[in-house]
Amino acid sequence: MIRIRSRARPATRRSLRRLLALGLPTAWGAVAVVYKLGCPLAQQDGFGARVVTSAVFFAVGTGLVLHVRQVLLREVRQARRVAHAAQRVLLRPLPPRIDGLRVAAAQLSADRGASIGGDLYEVIPTEHGVRVVMGDVRGHGLAATSTAAAVLGSFREAVHDESDLGGVLRRLDRALARHLREHARDDHGPPGRDLDVPVAEEFVTLLLLEIRDDGTLHVLNCGHPWPYVLGDDRAVPLAASEPLPPIGPFALPAELTADPCGRLRPGDALFLYTDGAEEARDGHGRFFPLADVLTEAVRGTPVCPQSVLRTVLTELLRHTGTAPADDVALLVLRNDRCPRAPHAGAPAGHRAYHVP
Repeated sequence: MIRIRSRARPATRRSLRRLLALGLPTAWGAVAVVYKLGCPLAQQDGFGARVVTSAVFFAVGTGLVLHVRQVLLREVRQARRVAHAAQRVLLRPLPPRIDGLRVAAAQLSADRGASIGGDLYEVIPTEHGVRVVMGDVRGHGLAATSTAAAVLGSFREAVHDESDLGGVLRRLDRALARHLREHARDDHGPPGRDLDVPVAEEFVTLLLLEIRDDGTLHVLNCGHPWPYVLGDDRAVPLAASEPLPPIGPFALPAELTADPCGRLRPGDALFLYTDGAEEARDGHGRFFPLADVLTEAVRGTPVCPQSVLRTVLTELLRHTGTAPADDVALLVLRNDRCPRAPHAGAPAGHRAYHVP
């Protein structure tokens, strides 16, 4: 009985709200009808009677408008709460520290009123190291969120199952292919027919990054901008080799080996971003000077991820003057792991790290 009552109470409250929503307009209308038919003053043709009648109907109309406005505002607030909850599930907030790394992230959507779009990122600690994805779905805004959700969902599962980044990338490629086939079938395919070829113009640029316990970096890049290494008053692009094509329209090569990119020293940071940042233009068509802004953000001071993000976002909005024309995602990872003495027998120059 207790469970039945607990389930019935929300339904009862909803029914009362519906009755109240219908009851108030009905009451206002009844007031107008009763006044018109039952009040002797409403039957007179004098100037004073007309003024009073007009005032009554004006009050009734104002009440109806205010009631409708209140109902609409309540529905908008509820829709925003639902949308915000869905957005947090898709692109969940990252904790400030992940396995010895200081983390800060931000995103700007090109669609007004949306906090997410076609850009995606995630940082997950695994037994193989901290694994990171930064991606950019073709297009922008809410129309690209379903593709971003498919890629993120596959990444969150694959990073724990696959021992190397090549296996993770193949899982993401298969998940994207399934999503595009379903999208093509729903939007373009005739009933009862399954499409074997996804929509050719859809693709996703991806950067897969693995940071191991000793700070060693391994990267697979599929058409995405290379991140910057921040530290020692510098912002240097981390480039290992020629990127692979974006996933989606092109088949992956038979051999997928992550590129070793050196080590992330304690105190240094990686700045990952999507092309919406460096391709943002001002009123004269000039691109946003991302490298210069990053260099100034770390000049003469230790790298602070939150400060770097704040500086880049402030300068980006100042450069464009308005919201960017494309989605922008930014992610900063600083190595806070402390170096420790090498083990006996370790090779010369070898440094190990531990998580404080």
